[in-house]
Amino acid sequence: MNLVKLSVGTESVESLQDWQDDTRARLPEGLPRHVTRMWPKREAEILGGGSIFWVIKGLIQCRQRVLRMDEVIGEDGIRRCAIVLEPELHRTHTAPKRPFQGWRYLKPEDSPADMPEGRESEEPLPLELSQALAEIGVL
Repeated sequence: MNLVKLSVGTESVESLQDWQDDTRARLPEGLPRHVTRMWPKREAEILGGGSIFWVIKGLIQCRQRVLRMDEVIGEDGIRRCAIVLEPELHRTHTAPKRPFQGWRYLKPEDSPADMPEGRESEEPLPLELSQALAEIGVL
């Protein structure tokens, strides 16, 4: 099982990587994490090889493998879930995704495939063209 999450304020896969490289987004051991208020009920399925797929500018564009989930208690006393991620972002084929709040489950069979080896560093298509192609099922 996978998760899908909007990367709010992110302009590109590179800007997501830049943000995650900031020490404020990382644990002391250097791993990136995403803190969310809700704890996934399907934690065991996600930890069995799942990823978080990032929606950037209305398209799923990349994923990161979920390594573990840590409990975080905020200054307000509320329990939160820190989704600890592998540092590497894997570019995926793009897939359109409408805006939503929080995160959602994403079944493996509904998850976009990784870009073929050797194509991950290709210059991405312009956003409008990528969205149009994804909407008609070409990407």
